[in-house]
Amino acid sequence: MTDQQWEVLKKVVGGEAVKPLPVGFIVDCPWLPNWYGVTILDYFSNDGVWFDANLKAISDFPDVMFLPGFWSEFGMCTEPSAFGARCTFPSDEFPFAHKIIASVDDIDLLTIPDPRTDGLLPFMLNRLRLAQPRIEEAGHTIRFAVARGPLNIASYLMGSTELLTAMMMQPEKVQRLLTTITSFLKGWLGLQRETFPSIDGIFLLDDIIGFLGKEEFRSFGLPFFKELFTTDVSIRFLHNDAPCRVSAPFLPEMNVNLFNMGFDITLAELKELTGDRVALLGNIPPRDVLAGIDKTKIVDAAGKMVNSLQNTTKVVFSCGGGMPPGVRSENIRLFIDAVRK
Repeated sequence: MTDQQWEVLKKVVGGEAVKPLPVGFIVDCPWLPNWYGVTILDYFSNDGVWFDANLKAISDFPDVMFLPGFWSEFGMCTEPSAFGARCTFPSDEFPFAHKIIASVDDIDLLTIPDPRTDGLLPFMLNRLRLAQPRIEEAGHTIRFAVARGPLNIASYLMGSTELLTAMMMQPEKVQRLLTTITSFLKGWLGLQRETFPSIDGIFLLDDIIGFLGKEEFRSFGLPFFKELFTTDVSIRFLHNDAPCRVSAPFLPEMNVNLFNMGFDITLAELKELTGDRVALLGNIPPRDVLAGIDKTKIVDAAGKMVNSLQNTTKVVFSCGGGMPPGVRSENIRLFIDAVRK
Protein backbone atom coordinates (compact mmCIF):
# COMPACT_ATOMS: atom_id res chain seq x y z
CA MET A 1 0.00 0.00 0.00
CA THR A 2 1.08 3.55 -0.66
CA ASP A 3 1.43 6.04 2.18
CA GLN A 4 -1.69 7.80 0.94
CA GLN A 5 -3.72 4.59 0.85
CA TRP A 6 -2.57 3.67 4.33
CA GLU A 7 -3.62 7.06 5.68
CA VAL A 8 -7.01 6.70 3.97
CA LEU A 9 -7.49 3.26 5.50
CA LYS A 10 -6.68 4.60 8.97
CA LYS A 11 -9.15 7.44 8.44
CA VAL A 12 -11.86 4.95 7.45
CA VAL A 13 -11.17 2.85 10.54
CA GLY A 14 -11.23 6.01 12.63
CA GLY A 15 -14.68 6.93 11.31
CA GLU A 16 -13.68 9.94 9.20
CA ALA A 17 -15.55 10.69 5.99
CA VAL A 18 -13.41 9.97 2.93
CA LYS A 19 -13.97 11.21 -0.62
CA PRO A 20 -13.97 9.70 -3.15
CA LEU A 21 -15.49 6.65 -1.53
CA PRO A 22 -12.70 4.12 -0.90
CA VAL A 23 -12.56 0.86 -2.84
CA GLY A 24 -10.40 -2.13 -1.88
CA PHE A 25 -10.09 -5.85 -2.45
CA ILE A 26 -8.36 -8.79 -0.81
CA VAL A 27 -6.28 -10.32 -3.60
CA ASP A 28 -4.16 -13.46 -3.59
CA CYS A 29 -3.71 -16.76 -5.48
CA PRO A 30 -7.40 -17.42 -6.32
CA TRP A 31 -7.43 -14.33 -8.56
CA LEU A 32 -4.02 -12.86 -9.35
CA PRO A 33 -2.27 -15.67 -11.31
CA ASN A 34 -4.96 -16.35 -13.89
CA TRP A 35 -5.82 -12.64 -14.19
CA TYR A 36 -2.14 -12.05 -14.96
CA GLY A 37 -2.07 -14.98 -17.40
CA VAL A 38 0.02 -17.57 -15.55
CA THR A 39 -0.67 -20.79 -13.67
CA ILE A 40 -1.03 -20.86 -9.91
CA LEU A 41 2.09 -23.00 -9.68
CA ASP A 42 4.11 -20.44 -11.66
CA TYR A 43 2.84 -17.77 -9.30
CA PHE A 44 4.00 -19.73 -6.25
CA SER A 45 7.33 -20.97 -7.58
CA ASN A 46 8.69 -17.98 -9.50
CA ASP A 47 9.36 -14.89 -7.40
CA GLY A 48 9.62 -12.72 -10.50
CA VAL A 49 6.18 -13.81 -11.73
CA TRP A 50 4.72 -13.28 -8.26
CA PHE A 51 6.15 -9.75 -8.07
CA ASP A 52 5.15 -8.78 -11.60
CA ALA A 53 1.57 -9.98 -11.12
CA ASN A 54 1.19 -7.89 -7.99
CA LEU A 55 2.88 -4.91 -9.63
CA LYS A 56 0.52 -5.05 -12.62
CA ALA A 57 -2.51 -5.04 -10.31
CA ILE A 58 -1.41 -1.94 -8.41
CA SER A 59 -0.35 -0.24 -11.66
CA ASP A 60 -3.62 -0.97 -13.48
CA PHE A 61 -5.74 0.13 -10.51
CA PRO A 62 -3.78 2.82 -8.65
CA ASP A 63 -6.89 4.07 -6.82
CA VAL A 64 -7.74 0.65 -5.37
CA MET A 65 -6.42 -0.63 -2.06
CA PHE A 66 -5.24 -4.18 -2.64
CA LEU A 67 -5.04 -5.90 0.74
CA PRO A 68 -2.76 -6.90 2.28
CA GLY A 69 -0.61 -5.86 -0.69
CA PHE A 70 2.14 -8.03 -2.23
CA TRP A 71 0.86 -10.97 -0.20
CA SER A 72 3.62 -13.55 0.00
CA GLU A 73 1.79 -16.86 0.44
CA PHE A 74 1.36 -20.46 -0.58
CA GLY A 75 -2.40 -20.58 -0.29
CA MET A 76 -3.89 -22.61 2.53
CA CYS A 77 -0.65 -24.60 2.83
CA THR A 78 1.33 -21.74 4.34
CA GLU A 79 0.83 -22.26 8.08
CA PRO A 80 -0.14 -25.98 8.14
CA SER A 81 3.18 -26.78 6.44
CA ALA A 82 5.02 -25.53 9.53
CA PHE A 83 3.29 -28.25 11.58
CA GLY A 84 4.46 -30.92 9.11
CA ALA A 85 1.37 -31.21 6.93
CA ARG A 86 1.97 -32.74 3.50
CA CYS A 87 1.03 -30.20 0.87
CA THR A 88 -0.27 -30.87 -2.65
CA PHE A 89 0.30 -28.30 -5.39
CA PRO A 90 -1.59 -28.97 -8.64
CA SER A 91 -0.40 -26.99 -11.64
CA ASP A 92 -3.35 -24.63 -11.87
CA GLU A 93 -5.64 -25.47 -8.97
CA PHE A 94 -5.59 -24.32 -5.38
CA PRO A 95 -3.09 -26.15 -3.16
CA PHE A 96 -4.26 -28.01 -0.10
CA ALA A 97 -2.76 -29.40 3.08
CA HIS A 98 -3.34 -32.98 4.25
CA LYS A 99 -4.43 -33.81 7.78
CA ILE A 100 -1.80 -34.80 10.32
CA ILE A 101 -4.12 -35.43 13.31
CA ALA A 102 -5.73 -38.85 12.95
CA SER A 103 -7.25 -38.85 16.44
CA VAL A 104 -7.60 -36.26 19.17
CA ASP A 105 -4.82 -38.01 21.10
CA ASP A 106 -2.41 -36.84 18.42
CA ILE A 107 -2.97 -33.28 19.62
CA ASP A 108 -0.79 -34.07 22.64
CA LEU A 109 2.12 -34.78 20.30
CA LEU A 110 2.05 -31.40 18.57
CA THR A 111 4.86 -28.97 19.27
CA ILE A 112 5.00 -25.28 18.49
CA PRO A 113 6.76 -24.77 15.13
CA ASP A 114 9.61 -22.31 14.71
CA PRO A 115 8.48 -19.81 12.03
CA ARG A 116 12.11 -18.94 11.27
CA THR A 117 12.85 -22.42 9.96
CA ASP A 118 9.76 -24.61 9.63
CA GLY A 119 7.62 -25.48 6.62
CA LEU A 120 7.09 -22.91 3.89
CA LEU A 121 7.35 -19.94 6.23
CA PRO A 122 11.06 -19.16 5.61
CA PHE A 123 10.41 -19.17 1.85
CA MET A 124 7.39 -16.92 2.24
CA LEU A 125 9.26 -14.44 4.40
CA ASN A 126 12.43 -14.46 2.31
CA ARG A 127 10.47 -13.85 -0.90
CA LEU A 128 9.03 -10.73 0.68
CA ARG A 129 12.40 -9.62 2.05
CA LEU A 130 14.06 -9.96 -1.35
CA ALA A 131 11.22 -8.07 -3.03
CA GLN A 132 11.10 -5.27 -0.46
CA PRO A 133 13.39 -2.84 -2.37
CA ARG A 134 11.34 -3.21 -5.56
CA ILE A 135 8.06 -2.88 -3.63
CA GLU A 136 9.30 0.38 -2.15
CA GLU A 137 10.58 1.59 -5.53
CA ALA A 138 7.00 1.17 -6.78
CA GLY A 139 5.84 3.51 -4.03
CA HIS A 140 4.40 0.85 -1.74
CA THR A 141 5.27 -0.34 1.76
CA ILE A 142 4.80 -3.67 3.57
CA ARG A 143 2.00 -2.91 6.02
CA PHE A 144 0.51 -6.20 7.27
CA ALA A 145 1.58 -9.28 9.14
CA VAL A 146 -0.66 -11.98 7.67
CA ALA A 147 -1.75 -15.46 8.78
CA ARG A 148 -4.66 -17.85 8.75
CA GLY A 149 -6.46 -17.88 12.07
CA PRO A 150 -6.23 -20.57 14.75
CA LEU A 151 -9.53 -22.30 13.93
CA ASN A 152 -8.71 -22.32 10.23
CA ILE A 153 -5.31 -23.90 10.82
CA ALA A 154 -6.81 -26.43 13.24
CA SER A 155 -9.36 -27.46 10.59
CA TYR A 156 -6.55 -28.20 8.14
CA LEU A 157 -4.55 -30.17 10.68
CA MET A 158 -7.45 -32.44 11.71
CA GLY A 159 -10.35 -31.83 9.29
CA SER A 160 -13.30 -29.48 9.71
CA THR A 161 -15.85 -32.13 10.68
CA GLU A 162 -13.44 -33.75 13.10
CA LEU A 163 -12.60 -30.39 14.70
CA LEU A 164 -16.23 -29.42 15.21
CA THR A 165 -17.08 -32.86 16.58
CA ALA A 166 -14.15 -32.75 18.99
CA MET A 167 -15.36 -29.40 20.31
CA MET A 168 -18.50 -31.18 21.52
CA MET A 169 -16.97 -34.47 22.60
CA GLN A 170 -13.50 -33.56 23.91
CA PRO A 171 -13.37 -29.79 24.33
CA GLU A 172 -10.26 -29.84 26.50
CA LYS A 173 -8.27 -31.39 23.64
CA VAL A 174 -9.43 -28.70 21.23
CA GLN A 175 -8.54 -26.02 23.76
CA ARG A 176 -5.05 -27.47 23.90
CA LEU A 177 -4.80 -27.54 20.10
CA LEU A 178 -5.93 -23.93 19.76
CA THR A 179 -3.56 -22.83 22.54
CA THR A 180 -0.64 -24.43 20.68
CA ILE A 181 -1.65 -22.85 17.37
CA THR A 182 -2.18 -19.43 18.95
CA SER A 183 1.27 -19.54 20.54
CA PHE A 184 2.69 -20.36 17.12
CA LEU A 185 0.75 -17.53 15.49
CA LYS A 186 1.98 -14.98 18.01
CA GLY A 187 5.53 -15.97 17.13
CA TRP A 188 4.82 -15.96 13.39
CA LEU A 189 3.14 -12.56 13.41
CA GLY A 190 5.88 -11.23 15.66
CA LEU A 191 8.58 -12.47 13.30
CA GLN A 192 6.94 -10.69 10.38
CA ARG A 193 6.81 -7.46 12.37
CA GLU A 194 10.43 -7.90 13.44
CA THR A 195 11.54 -8.48 9.84
CA PHE A 196 9.57 -5.53 8.46
CA PRO A 197 9.34 -2.64 10.97
CA SER A 198 6.98 -0.83 8.54
CA ILE A 199 4.22 -3.30 9.48
CA ASP A 200 1.43 -1.55 11.37
CA GLY A 201 -1.42 -4.00 10.75
CA ILE A 202 -2.40 -7.60 11.44
CA PHE A 203 -4.58 -9.54 9.02
CA LEU A 204 -6.09 -12.88 10.07
CA LEU A 205 -8.32 -15.06 7.87
CA ASP A 206 -10.61 -17.61 9.48
CA ASP A 207 -13.90 -18.91 8.05
CA ILE A 208 -14.39 -21.63 10.68
CA ILE A 209 -15.70 -18.92 13.00
CA GLY A 210 -18.86 -18.98 10.92
CA PHE A 211 -19.66 -22.60 11.83
CA LEU A 212 -19.77 -22.03 15.59
CA GLY A 213 -22.75 -21.28 17.80
CA LYS A 214 -22.60 -18.48 20.35
CA GLU A 215 -21.37 -20.54 23.28
CA GLU A 216 -18.88 -22.45 21.13
CA PHE A 217 -17.53 -19.17 19.82
CA ARG A 218 -17.15 -17.86 23.36
CA SER A 219 -15.08 -20.93 24.24
CA PHE A 220 -13.12 -21.70 21.07
CA GLY A 221 -13.01 -18.40 19.18
CA LEU A 222 -13.20 -15.27 21.28
CA PRO A 223 -10.30 -15.81 23.72
CA PHE A 224 -7.79 -16.86 21.04
CA PHE A 225 -8.62 -14.10 18.56
CA LYS A 226 -8.68 -11.55 21.36
CA GLU A 227 -5.19 -12.64 22.39
CA LEU A 228 -3.91 -12.31 18.82
CA PHE A 229 -5.56 -8.96 18.12
CA THR A 230 -4.58 -7.37 21.43
CA THR A 231 -1.47 -5.68 20.08
CA ASP A 232 -0.12 -2.25 19.25
CA VAL A 233 -0.93 -1.91 15.55
CA SER A 234 -3.23 0.57 13.84
CA ILE A 235 -5.24 -1.90 11.72
CA ARG A 236 -6.54 -5.17 13.16
CA PHE A 237 -8.18 -6.86 10.18
CA LEU A 238 -10.27 -10.06 10.21
CA HIS A 239 -11.68 -11.96 7.22
CA ASN A 240 -14.56 -14.39 7.66
CA ASP A 241 -16.83 -14.87 4.66
CA ALA A 242 -18.79 -17.70 6.30
CA PRO A 243 -21.90 -16.70 8.30
CA CYS A 244 -21.04 -14.01 10.83
CA ARG A 245 -24.21 -13.00 12.69
CA VAL A 246 -23.12 -14.98 15.78
CA SER A 247 -19.57 -13.64 15.94
CA ALA A 248 -20.05 -10.08 14.63
CA PRO A 249 -21.25 -8.60 17.96
CA PHE A 250 -17.99 -9.82 19.52
CA LEU A 251 -15.72 -8.08 16.98
CA PRO A 252 -15.12 -5.00 19.18
CA GLU A 253 -14.30 -7.23 22.16
CA MET A 254 -11.87 -9.15 19.93
CA ASN A 255 -10.15 -5.79 19.21
CA VAL A 256 -10.94 -6.11 15.49
CA ASN A 257 -11.33 -2.71 13.82
CA LEU A 258 -11.65 -3.81 10.16
CA PHE A 259 -13.81 -6.74 9.02
CA ASN A 260 -14.34 -8.47 5.69
CA MET A 261 -17.50 -10.56 5.59
CA GLY A 262 -19.43 -12.68 3.12
CA PHE A 263 -22.46 -11.45 1.21
CA ASP A 264 -25.27 -13.14 3.15
CA ILE A 265 -25.62 -10.09 5.38
CA THR A 266 -25.91 -6.38 4.60
CA LEU A 267 -23.42 -3.72 5.60
CA ALA A 268 -26.25 -1.89 7.38
CA GLU A 269 -27.01 -4.96 9.51
CA LEU A 270 -23.34 -5.37 10.37
CA LYS A 271 -23.10 -1.75 11.40
CA GLU A 272 -25.97 -2.42 13.79
CA LEU A 273 -24.55 -5.70 15.13
CA THR A 274 -21.17 -4.09 15.84
CA GLY A 275 -22.55 -0.79 17.11
CA ASP A 276 -20.77 0.84 14.15
CA ARG A 277 -17.52 0.35 16.07
CA VAL A 278 -15.84 -1.73 13.34
CA ALA A 279 -14.95 -0.61 9.82
CA LEU A 280 -16.26 -2.92 7.10
CA LEU A 281 -14.81 -4.12 3.79
CA GLY A 282 -17.51 -5.49 1.49
CA ASN A 283 -19.80 -6.78 0.16
CA ILE A 284 -21.43 -7.44 -3.25
CA PRO A 285 -21.54 -11.15 -4.24
CA PRO A 286 -18.05 -11.98 -5.51
CA ARG A 287 -18.62 -14.90 -7.86
CA ASP A 288 -22.15 -14.40 -9.18
CA VAL A 289 -21.92 -10.63 -9.59
CA LEU A 290 -18.35 -9.28 -9.62
CA ALA A 291 -17.02 -12.22 -11.66
CA GLY A 292 -20.17 -12.52 -13.76
CA ILE A 293 -20.79 -11.55 -17.35
CA ASP A 294 -23.83 -9.36 -16.67
CA LYS A 295 -22.39 -5.87 -16.33
CA THR A 296 -25.69 -4.34 -15.25
CA LYS A 297 -25.67 -6.60 -12.19
CA ILE A 298 -22.35 -5.13 -11.09
CA VAL A 299 -23.54 -1.56 -11.47
CA ASP A 300 -26.89 -2.26 -9.80
CA ALA A 301 -25.37 -4.19 -6.89
CA ALA A 302 -22.77 -1.51 -6.23
CA GLY A 303 -25.35 1.26 -6.32
CA LYS A 304 -27.74 -0.63 -4.07
CA MET A 305 -24.94 -1.32 -1.57
CA VAL A 306 -23.94 2.34 -1.31
CA ASN A 307 -27.49 3.66 -1.22
CA SER A 308 -28.53 1.21 1.50
CA LEU A 309 -26.33 3.01 4.03
CA GLN A 310 -27.47 5.99 6.08
CA ASN A 311 -23.82 7.07 6.08
CA THR A 312 -20.83 5.72 4.19
CA THR A 313 -18.22 6.22 6.91
CA LYS A 314 -16.31 3.20 8.21
CA VAL A 315 -16.71 1.32 4.90
CA VAL A 316 -14.25 0.26 2.21
CA PHE A 317 -16.42 -0.85 -0.71
CA SER A 318 -15.56 -4.28 -2.04
CA CYS A 319 -16.99 -7.74 -2.60
CA GLY A 320 -18.05 -10.13 0.14
CA GLY A 321 -14.87 -12.09 0.71
CA GLY A 322 -11.67 -12.03 -1.32
CA MET A 323 -11.46 -11.34 -5.03
CA PRO A 324 -12.74 -14.55 -6.69
CA PRO A 325 -11.27 -16.26 -9.76
CA GLY A 326 -12.32 -14.91 -13.13
CA VAL A 327 -12.92 -11.25 -12.31
CA ARG A 328 -11.97 -9.22 -15.38
CA SER A 329 -10.39 -5.79 -15.30
CA GLU A 330 -13.46 -4.31 -16.96
CA ASN A 331 -15.64 -5.56 -14.11
CA ILE A 332 -13.39 -3.95 -11.51
CA ARG A 333 -13.56 -0.62 -13.33
CA LEU A 334 -17.34 -0.87 -13.56
CA PHE A 335 -17.54 -1.48 -9.84
CA ILE A 336 -15.27 1.48 -9.00
CA ASP A 337 -17.24 3.83 -11.22
CA ALA A 338 -20.58 2.63 -9.86
CA VAL A 339 -19.49 3.14 -6.23
CA ARG A 340 -18.11 6.61 -6.85
CA LYS A 341 -21.05 7.81 -8.93
